[in-house]
Amino acid sequence: METNLFIPLILGTAREGRRSEHVARFILKAVERYGGITTELIDVRDYLFTRTDDTGESDMAKRYREKITRADGLIIVSPEYNHGYPGELKLLLDSAYDEYAHKPVGVCGVSSGQMGGDRMMEQLRLILIDFALVPIKSAIYFPYIKTLFRDGEITDPSFTERVKKFLDELVWFASALKAARQS
Repeated sequence: METNLFIPLILGTAREGRRSEHVARFILKAVERYGGITTELIDVRDYLFTRTDDTGESDMAKRYREKITRADGLIIVSPEYNHGYPGELKLLLDSAYDEYAHKPVGVCGVSSGQMGGDRMMEQLRLILIDFALVPIKSAIYFPYIKTLFRDGEITDPSFTERVKKFLDELVWFASALKAARQS
């Protein structure tokens, strides 16, 4: 299995007071501990497009496309807003296209309610498939986000094992698809 993978994490909201940032940091630490993976946080706050930039001409789009070109897979952490995903996440995703082809993506949903972002995830997966990304079956739902983290630390230890299983699947697909893309 490939052990030299670059799998960045996209934090999909720029909202002030975003609680999904706790989830992103928790996942990022887990990826760093996992071994064999290089990662970085791609924060939509650093890519606030005012309109769709599918030409890739802006400096922001070029910077983002370079990261996605290097990526062997992706992790997206996104809250559910009004039963969907944030608009700034869609603008960021739309600034690349060919760079996504045949790369796996794992999605982590975040919500203040009991479902953990499931409606957002259902919609986002359809968009990811259209980009020729390969959404993995494993997903992590982070419900009741206002109480799930205290002082930036997760209060439910069961999420550590969920994240490990999620990463096992993502790394398997990233390794297999990287080998296939190279041959």
